[in-house]
Amino acid sequence: MSEVNLFMTKQHKIPFFNYPQVYLENREDFLKIFDEISSRGAFILQREVDEFERNLTKFTGAKFSIGVGNATDGLEIAWMGIGLNQGDEVICSAHTMIATASAIKAAGGTPIPVDINDSGLIDCEAIDNAINSRTVGIMPTQLNGRICEMDKIMEIAKKNKLFVIEDAAQALGATYNGKHAGTFGDAAAISFYPAKTLGCFGDAGAVITNNENYFDRMYQLHDHGRNINGEIKSWGRNSRMDNLQAAFLTFKLNKFKDDLKRRREIASIYHQKLSDLAELKLPRPPSNSLDYFDTFQNYEIEAERRDELKEYLFSKGISTLVQWSGKAIHQWDSLGLNFKLPRVEKFFEDCIMIPMNPFLSNDDIEKICDNIKSFYKNKS
Repeated sequence: MSEVNLFMTKQHKIPFFNYPQVYLENREDFLKIFDEISSRGAFILQREVDEFERNLTKFTGAKFSIGVGNATDGLEIAWMGIGLNQGDEVICSAHTMIATASAIKAAGGTPIPVDINDSGLIDCEAIDNAINSRTVGIMPTQLNGRICEMDKIMEIAKKNKLFVIEDAAQALGATYNGKHAGTFGDAAAISFYPAKTLGCFGDAGAVITNNENYFDRMYQLHDHGRNINGEIKSWGRNSRMDNLQAAFLTFKLNKFKDDLKRRREIASIYHQKLSDLAELKLPRPPSNSLDYFDTFQNYEIEAERRDELKEYLFSKGISTLVQWSGKAIHQWDSLGLNFKLPRVEKFFEDCIMIPMNPFLSNDDIEKICDNIKSFYKNKS
């Protein structure tokens, strides 16, 4: 995610994400955590990492978790851990961060991006159509805090004997049919980048899995080939979660449900105030049913005259963002992914994210909605 225009400035009174507030909201608590850990010199693979890993497995319902340096490393480690071979094809969504595809590439595979459905998530029919003799896996991106149609995806995977690694970077806390993001497939990666629903003060991520054999391999991969007893069992790498970040995340996890509740409240207000605008297509509002529990990591809409709307909101002190620098992964010529995917290409002509985070006040939301309405009223 680009850092451009995301910060609080004198001109832009509603940033896309208020990074300083992440710290200032609980400054004294964070200072105590920093002082306690630093006084012990407990910086690498200490009890705080173990504690956070236990808390994460309890929260998600996964059997195993591994704190890693970032979610991209987590995705690479997951694919390496299940044994991806050179040239193996993995189907992924075209609407995802480049990290999704680059993790497949770095692990030796070939990413095959496919089109999206009306929700902006990977299309199950497109997955089915892309499968061939070289296909070994599917990598659905649980995008913007919403989970893909995982029942259909797992059915496709089972029928074709494919691995499923979930890119759940944006979906901690989201559920589908009562199951948490990241617990459907063989493994998943979660991000704790500062702007995520559960964010730390730098880069951090986790791999979760229910498979003990995969866990053993992935654990070795993240710490120089060492197993949980410190014995070197294989070649590995260095991607360990920082102990300070683990402690900060454990603290924040205690209030995580309150943060998710606020995100869903904001999404409900957006839907209430903007759903009558014919020029917009909104994500579906929060539901209390058992099928989808969306956490609204982002509030991504499709808007007519998107670029004009973006500039208008900017002039009114409201920062917005178009994901992935405004392109689906197959649209970057430098990557050589030569596909024609009409739905995602049309989507990227219109998509824009408006501010969504727990620090927004109701007055902020009112201002955002009023200015969006004013734009379309004045431009009609």
